[in-house]
Amino acid sequence: MSGRFPRVDALPKACGAERFAADQYPEGCLWAGAFRPGAAHARVLAVHTAEALALPGVLKVLTAADVPGANLQGIVHKDQPVLCGDVVRHAGDPVALVLAESREALERALGLLRADLEPLPAVFDPREAMRPGAPRVHAGREGGNVLMAAEIRKGDAARALAACPVVVRGTFETPRQAPAFLETECGVARRLPDGVLDMTVSTQSPFRDRFEVAQALGLDPLSVRVRAPYLGGGFGGKDGSTVQCLLALAALHADGRPVRMAWSREESFSAGYKRHPSILRCELGADRDGTLRALRCRMVLDTGAYAHLGGEVLELGMEHMAGPYRVPHILVRGFCVYTNNPVSGAMRGFGVAQATFCAERMMDRLAAKLGLDPLELRLKNVLGPGEENACGVRLTGSTEARACLTALRDHPFWASRREWAAQAPARTRRGVAVALAHNAMGYGGGLPDMAAAKVELTEEGRFRIYCAVSDMGQGNVGGHAAMAAQALNQPREELDIVLPDTERCHPSGSSAAGRTTYTFGNALLKACAAMADKVRARAALFLLCDDPSSLVLESGRVIWPDACKSVSLALMARFLPRDDRISVAEFAMPVAREVSGASRGFVLGFPHLLFAYSAHLARVELDELTGRVRVADYFAATDGGGVVLPQGFEQQIQGGAAQGLGLALMEDCASRDGRLLTPDLSTYLVPTALDLPEIGSLAVPSHESSGPGGLKGVGEVAMDAPLPAVASAVEQAAGIRLDAAPLTPERVLAALRRARKNT
Repeated sequence: MSGRFPRVDALPKACGAERFAADQYPEGCLWAGAFRPGAAHARVLAVHTAEALALPGVLKVLTAADVPGANLQGIVHKDQPVLCGDVVRHAGDPVALVLAESREALERALGLLRADLEPLPAVFDPREAMRPGAPRVHAGREGGNVLMAAEIRKGDAARALAACPVVVRGTFETPRQAPAFLETECGVARRLPDGVLDMTVSTQSPFRDRFEVAQALGLDPLSVRVRAPYLGGGFGGKDGSTVQCLLALAALHADGRPVRMAWSREESFSAGYKRHPSILRCELGADRDGTLRALRCRMVLDTGAYAHLGGEVLELGMEHMAGPYRVPHILVRGFCVYTNNPVSGAMRGFGVAQATFCAERMMDRLAAKLGLDPLELRLKNVLGPGEENACGVRLTGSTEARACLTALRDHPFWASRREWAAQAPARTRRGVAVALAHNAMGYGGGLPDMAAAKVELTEEGRFRIYCAVSDMGQGNVGGHAAMAAQALNQPREELDIVLPDTERCHPSGSSAAGRTTYTFGNALLKACAAMADKVRARAALFLLCDDPSSLVLESGRVIWPDACKSVSLALMARFLPRDDRISVAEFAMPVAREVSGASRGFVLGFPHLLFAYSAHLARVELDELTGRVRVADYFAATDGGGVVLPQGFEQQIQGGAAQGLGLALMEDCASRDGRLLTPDLSTYLVPTALDLPEIGSLAVPSHESSGPGGLKGVGEVAMDAPLPAVASAVEQAAGIRLDAAPLTPERVLAALRRARKNT
């Protein structure tokens, strides 16, 4: 199935012909925008709308009193108001929604709105928020500010640690990271004459959006239609309601006119979802030969003012806390905590990036204490096929973590590390290090992870593929087109592609969790196989052939080679009713049914059965004068199963590694008293091409027998290893430990000064 060919979306995107949600400007559309007073925690006493309403071109100013339904949104926990009526809990909370005839009128109206607010005590540190007597983010909530507390226990970690001859300890912190996608949160919506709310939104989960909007606004879910064109990036930041409920509310008050809402970059930073900041404390024990024996960890996540997917991020992080290693005794405790900070949520790596930083740095610390080669220590403890992971799940799928590590061990960058470091220019130090990551695929136990695919033979005799999962830029539509083309033996340019549309496609879950191509691809292959069988069977009637299996489906026709006869798909299609020209199939992600050990506090998303693996190698240079860390070379070896589209695979790995390097070196949505200190892209730095090295990618030979074309999901795993790899390389270079990311020049220089002072 694999091969190098252009992505189906490449040319229209390059030409600007592809229309994203941000490109939608329906004729006569209104503009909607939210008024966010900017207080971190306050009681709303009044919202003054008269002055804004008096402006020419302003149609409506809506407040919480105008919101029908529950006025609450949230994927798992419905705790986030569409418009706040009583209390604002973070600086990005909205209290009013404006509908205006033009962008200019909207901006003027937003500038005239005022709110009377009574400040409330606030809390911004999750550790402070957990203490008795801390200000409550959600008053009266059982459990206080702790959204979720969970525990994974296997064996007896305390006793095993006490018996270990070698124990290392560490505390690590990771920052809040913004998705920083190209296309900010946006969409258009219109209430049609028949009552249907028609929405086109930049979203990773159009099918779930229907229920989010309907629940929040008291609508029938079937009265909400959501279309999801290609996204200009998502990374998890569009997995959940952003503009959806506000946009729908605006459309309900627009008298049938279309409404457009597009957040500015500053609004995206203020109100959008970000990666959870984390604090991790860990003890790792081993025998003197490096055999791992026990792990004890505590993970605290700052979920901000609302739950969003905080509990589920915590669960996945805890599940990955031991890394892809053989650890017989573990105790992992996790806490996801409300604060009055901006809302945290899903983001590529989904808790695993935080956990991997801790797990891999602990492995390096252990290797240093034992005087062992860090790569060999990993090889000694890495999990293989059929083994039980630290959470008690037996690995029955493709498990080629060892092959990933071996690829690094054999790589010239690793073999020449000492010579390369010794050749560092003046005032420069060099270091080389590795990190290993694993990342689960799918939603995990506790909820169905299903996709349903539809294939249609059109009246014109072409095949139409209904892609029901969003493509946020990762290229899954191209992968699905390649799968369908091969399964139906058609040129890909002859396939018609329908992007996600809740009216035309079948529910298939979100584009997230490394599940998109795997889950929908499996469903699609089943649908294509059924369609091919059906087409051959119907063609047999035309060709008077009593053995459909002797017929061959090829481009635009079905042939009977033995009789030198054929019939065109177009002719057949005209004779068949539409419901006979459609094939639908579904697939459910397998999950682990039996787990040894104990866990408590988990509701959704634990445990997982399938994992992708990736080993990364970083060569870094540290400037002693400026503290700047430059990644000179980078290489990633990945077990993602079979490869359908080599370019897509490489792009996922390179993109994930680039985003991980941003987390390692510069990205930090810093805040003070709940307000962002980096409110835009002039202050929040993301790596550009000038900041990144060439990122080499190797797909290690692998085959996941349950995957379409043998593939696994690789959307997430490349994100997890860059931070620990770079941090370890910096330690190799300069002998300094940096346990808080990002590794900014200021942090590096401070660590260098401390090191010089102590010598």
